Amino acid sequence: MKIEDAFENVEIVFLDTAPVIYYVEENPNYFAIVKSIFDDLIEKKTRLAVTSPVTLAECLVVPLRNGIVQRQQDFIDFLKDESKISLEIIDEETGEQAAIFRAKYNLKLPDALQVAVALQANCDAFLTNDVIFKRVTEIPIIILGELELSNSTLT
Repeated sequence: MKIEDAFENVEIVFLDTAPVIYYVEENPNYFAIVKSIFDDLIEKKTRLAVTSPVTLAECLVVPLRNGIVQRQQDFIDFLKDESKISLEIIDEETGEQAAIFRAKYNLKLPDALQVAVALQANCDAFLTNDVIFKRVTEIPIIILGELELSNSTLT
């Protein structure tokens, strides 16, 4: 699917962990696609990007484990820059909704929390590279591995 087709009618997109990691670390397999998406989200501001503390926590694990202080800071700076991304809170209501998604779709708790935050933030789509989210029917799921670049940019 072309990127612009996947994002048609999407004004607010939730960013799962993998797309953020691919972007910040410039992953050679996905960087061109996430750069196209993130340039549209962040630089052109044609859409609002939303994420949660789960994404922040998951992004920091490997750099913390490996003692890569600069990479830790790169993730913190990127995800906590309010001019680029809205980092939503996880509250009691989010926890209750996550429990419902965990039970309904047999998701792991972090994944259920991500979906709950996306829905509470009124996101129009959920950007991930984890096909397990295809189980979820409450929000359109965009899988990075299914996207392809085109000659045009997102609008």
